[in-house]
Amino acid sequence: MSAKSSAPRPPKGLDHVFGVHALESLLARGEAPRELWVQQGAGKRLQALIRRATDSGATVKEHPRETLDQLTRGGAHQGVVAFCPPLVAENESSLKLKLKAWPGDAPPLLLVLDGVTDVHNFGACLRSADAAGAHGVIVPKDRAAPLNATVRKVACGAAESVPVYQVTNLARTLGALRDAGVWITGTAGEADASVYDIDFSGPIALVMGAEGKGMRRLTREACDYLAKLPMAGQVSSLNVSVATGICLFEALRQRRLASQASLP
Repeated sequence: MSAKSSAPRPPKGLDHVFGVHALESLLARGEAPRELWVQQGAGKRLQALIRRATDSGATVKEHPRETLDQLTRGGAHQGVVAFCPPLVAENESSLKLKLKAWPGDAPPLLLVLDGVTDVHNFGACLRSADAAGAHGVIVPKDRAAPLNATVRKVACGAAESVPVYQVTNLARTLGALRDAGVWITGTAGEADASVYDIDFSGPIALVMGAEGKGMRRLTREACDYLAKLPMAGQVSSLNVSVATGICLFEALRQRRLASQASLP
């Protein structure tokens, strides 16, 4: 029997989430992994984490490091891989219901990713969205990175905490957002206005295009405003996840100032 045929198979129907922080995030949210693979010899180092997982109902199995390396394709699994139900993006109907029943304490802050297909960028954008208090991330069904294990690893728990809405027609969805009173701001290097000139204190959807190509034409036409990040150095653009973080935290800054100004 070959080594390949005798290699342990991951449980069917489950996604693998790897890394200590990713597992800690799962457990902190009360999401128990169904099964936990632990690197042989790493039990003492991970003892407390393993105990929390077993207390939550997870089955623990030890495997050689090579098995975990192969499963995570060389990712930084840190000696632990958890198997849990896959993440499923919400649909357009869920987004419409959310907009209709929006709580009055904070205006919507939504991130729209048009053509971001790199899983590392997607995960980093989700992490920034969570950190900046965004209420959701909207992606098209086509030309979008999947919600896979790498995204969950990079997002460090944000993939589970920030709602992801997958829509069939992005331009049509942006039109529905406008009808609901949400202002659409797209980012484009050739824009005249700076992101620091845009009012992000109200209901906002921030659209980020793919690196290189930027937003698609119909997406651009659905925007109320176009804005750019002022560049002071020699490079002409930033990585999309870095640009996303800058824009989202500018929105957070403005919203906090607006909230403080409204206090008696």
